[in-house]
Amino acid sequence: MGNDDWASMTTVELWELYDGVTAVLSRRMAAEKAKLEERLRKIEGTAGSARSEGRVRRPYPPVLPKYQNPKDPGETWSGRGKQPRWLKAQLRAGKKLNDLLIGRPSGQKRRRAG
Repeated sequence: MGNDDWASMTTVELWELYDGVTAVLSRRMAAEKAKLEERLRKIEGTAGSARSEGRVRRPYPPVLPKYQNPKDPGETWSGRGKQPRWLKAQLRAGKKLNDLLIGRPSGQKRRRAG
């Protein structure tokens, strides 16, 4: 169908053509979506079974904080993961990690790794 055919069509005929095209497109999109969802279910089914067969990581116990910000005692760090900003600032200011250790009563022991 050329542009000349569209130009000669009435408004009613153009709307009927539009309705027909949108109906066909919606059916095809629904069919394509159903196919993709089925493929996704198959992929998830195979990936899910591979994960469950692998080793399960053991839960790690909570770690007590080891270092404390002298300016704000509410800010602490356990010594694991990235160093917090306050700790980096203290180290740049010339303090040592040992200066920031939390003093514990003798009854509380730090948990040791390993």
